[in-house]
Amino acid sequence: MAHVLELVEARLRSVLGEPDARAAVTFLGADRIEVLRFPATGEGPGGGSGLVRYATLGMSAAPMADPSDMLADPERGPRAELVLTVRAGAADTDKALRPLAVLAASPQVEGVVVAPGASLDVGEPLWPGAPFTSVLVAEPGGLVEDLELDPPMEPVRFLPLLPMTPNEAAWKRVHGAAELQERWLARGTDLRDPRRSSVPLTD
Repeated sequence: MAHVLELVEARLRSVLGEPDARAAVTFLGADRIEVLRFPATGEGPGGGSGLVRYATLGMSAAPMADPSDMLADPERGPRAELVLTVRAGAADTDKALRPLAVLAASPQVEGVVVAPGASLDVGEPLWPGAPFTSVLVAEPGGLVEDLELDPPMEPVRFLPLLPMTPNEAAWKRVHGAAELQERWLARGTDLRDPRRSSVPLTD
């Protein structure tokens, strides 16, 4: 729905500012997905570059449906967009635009319902030289608040993506998302570092 995407983009702009780049990707059997790049603002530790954010636009046009449902409801069901935040300048993270579009198209193409705690794998580095091929979907609301829509439509949730190394993804499959996030927190892991190494997974 075009008006839903207009509201979503307006919400993103109100929180993240004006995007300085956008890319559109169309997949067979799916509507177009755009990825917006919001430039770095502020400075990082030691006076370094700030944070750059990438947000999908198009995933929320239709509600996500459980693949076991015989008939998808065109209005009811969870809606979401994806947001990735990384430190600017340390890697060619702009190449993540297509992998992000692939993830955002997965509800349409594969019938996936994307929710917090889920793992999403693109099967290749998220950008050239990245130590990550998958992401953990985190809880929404911390950066971009949910966008309320007219009933019976559910709110659009803006889901943060946390890149995972293959070892972290394997560990998460066994121990769960909460345990991995606790380990990141305990070790002071900088999840926005595009070149970080895997958190130690043994005590």
